[in-house]
Amino acid sequence: MEVGYAGHSNRRGFTMKAIIPAAGVGRRLRPLTNTQPKALIQVADRPLIGHILSLVRDAGVQRVVLIMNPEGHAILDYGVRNFPELQFEGVIQDDPQGLGHAVWLTRDVAGRDELLIIYGDTYVEADLAPALNTSADGAIGVCEVEDPRRFGVVVVKDKRITGLVEKPEQPPSRLAIVGVNYIRDSEALFEALDFLMQKGIRTRGEVQLTDAFQRMVEQGKQLESFPIDGWFDCGTAETLLQTNRHLLARLGQQAVGERSSFVPPVFVDPTALVEDSVVGPNVTIAASAEVRSCVLKDSIVNEQARLTNCNLANSVIGYHAEVCWPPHQLILGDYTTIE
Repeated sequence: MEVGYAGHSNRRGFTMKAIIPAAGVGRRLRPLTNTQPKALIQVADRPLIGHILSLVRDAGVQRVVLIMNPEGHAILDYGVRNFPELQFEGVIQDDPQGLGHAVWLTRDVAGRDELLIIYGDTYVEADLAPALNTSADGAIGVCEVEDPRRFGVVVVKDKRITGLVEKPEQPPSRLAIVGVNYIRDSEALFEALDFLMQKGIRTRGEVQLTDAFQRMVEQGKQLESFPIDGWFDCGTAETLLQTNRHLLARLGQQAVGERSSFVPPVFVDPTALVEDSVVGPNVTIAASAEVRSCVLKDSIVNEQARLTNCNLANSVIGYHAEVCWPPHQLILGDYTTIE
């Protein structure tokens, strides 16, 4: 189901669209994601979706298709509000049947345009120019990992992909699909997805985008691999904090607060209030949050959260949460109050 947005019509004329699947419920990040899409969780100076949209913009892509669940309109609102130079369309995934199903839902919006598909729970650092300029039918971003059984995996010969498999028990390689894919021949991709849908082909109970890529290879389409320099999977609290640490180290912000000390790297939004606290290292404090008489390190404090008399480490505090008690560690959902 397509969702229109005032001021952003279905005008044609662009040669490439970015598709961002962001409909996942974020089970591994609960209770943070019980009431907020994981794409809107703060990571360093902006929500995760903000980092993804920056990558899209810097790649020269102007049209963005966001795939959301029925409660995910706030993701579209964020993009329209913060990236006015981009044009947005939204597609709702009512019945989550996997990543392949999510992309299949965009077939009418995407048309035959070239596609840049970036997963909505991934932060990457990469030069996309070589991939976007390939003469092949598509290019799949890959990274070598220690345990490839958790990911889609590719087999590569002389840069050309000869096989793909989703979360294999016996991985044929250690090259994981990281979630940045360029598809020149989008018609072939949607034909492959149509095939999976019509035949009811599922892997681990879901329609997999990896299986569609494999179908393209079997049909003689040429897919190449390209390396991703920095890849962070933000699907758990631990990996979210790891990504936060990495990004904060690059920001170099000089934070300020009333009668407070800051141990870099930290990020404090200009609208946040920090008083009588020691903050850092590796702490993000998002917009309109309030931190009073606290000691914080290796933590993320989301928008409008309020912390008082806290000594926290390795913690993620949800949107509008309130904490007035010094626990050892907290992973709090939105609107939670602990006293």
